[in-house]
Amino acid sequence: MNNPYLLLTPGPLSTTDTVRLAMQKDWCTWDQEYMQLVQKIRRTLVDIATHQRHEYTSVLMQGSGTFTVESVIGSVIRRDSSKLLIATNGAYGDRIIQMANILGIQTVICRTSEKEPTNLHEMEGILQTDRDITHVIVVHCETTTGILNPVEAVCKLAKVYGKKTIVDAMSSFGGIEMDVHESQIDFLISSANKCIQGVPGFGFVIAKKEELEKCEGISHSLSLDLYDQWKTMEELSGKWRFTSPTHIVRAFHQALIELEQEGGVRARSERYAENQQTLVEGMYDLGFESYVERKNQSPIITSFLFPNDRFKFEPFYQHLKQEGFVIYPGKVSKVSTFRIGTIGDVCMQDIERLLQAIKKWEY
Repeated sequence: MNNPYLLLTPGPLSTTDTVRLAMQKDWCTWDQEYMQLVQKIRRTLVDIATHQRHEYTSVLMQGSGTFTVESVIGSVIRRDSSKLLIATNGAYGDRIIQMANILGIQTVICRTSEKEPTNLHEMEGILQTDRDITHVIVVHCETTTGILNPVEAVCKLAKVYGKKTIVDAMSSFGGIEMDVHESQIDFLISSANKCIQGVPGFGFVIAKKEELEKCEGISHSLSLDLYDQWKTMEELSGKWRFTSPTHIVRAFHQALIELEQEGGVRARSERYAENQQTLVEGMYDLGFESYVERKNQSPIITSFLFPNDRFKFEPFYQHLKQEGFVIYPGKVSKVSTFRIGTIGDVCMQDIERLLQAIKKWEY
């Protein structure tokens, strides 16, 4: 299967031939073999997430990652007696604010600039003064810039004050080592088409069982009710409440096999980090500086500043597409940037080829 270009994006991303081949057959949602596969996926996700497997469960949810984030916000937090502290330093934290507002959930915001990680001192000040806060949410890798937020420190701080913790690990789970138990995360959210290297179609939640069990009847959405989805999968042995993306599930199962074959999250994280280091060093030699300080930079995606006033993104993008690469426009609100992802079925040799293509560019 030849692709016209390599996706250097934070997802959808370039997948392997074998992941794509897994979607070549049709599958029934009621079939026992298929539902057993769903259960196997759910167990595997918990195994990846923590060594304390008995304390956690996983739930799969149809739709994009944003659907799954909204299912957690709307299914875990009561409107009448809860308040959500949202740490934001980018577009995806701001999207959570928008969700909470639409759902009628009280919020308080801990905002830092787009190039600075979550400020723990400011967060603690909010937790000390606002005793009505019940939940804290933070984005792990904010793909607006590629910055990595200190989720373990955030969640442990939240637990000092007795709060429930939610982590949007959309772009990081499977590509950066973490343990939800050690980090004291109650709900972690991610998606099939990110670091696990599947394709778009569903998201998933790693949830602490005792916290998820408290969520019955909270959701005001039928289709995004996380608790009901979990109960159905538990009681009917892998059955989804509504039509599941069967082809995507098969592809995801194959992607999980390939994650294990690669050596697990640690090995994949090392490959991503090597890709990103090669990229940044090569881009610097070509006159491009990264926006985020290296100490705060994730291996997932990197924002680069426009090199000068003459630089135009669109012709640069088209040049790279003709050379076989697709990158992302910038999402930073106040600075001109573009972004290059280093995850997916991508290796250091691909990054070196990209740098050669950029070297040809004249602006």
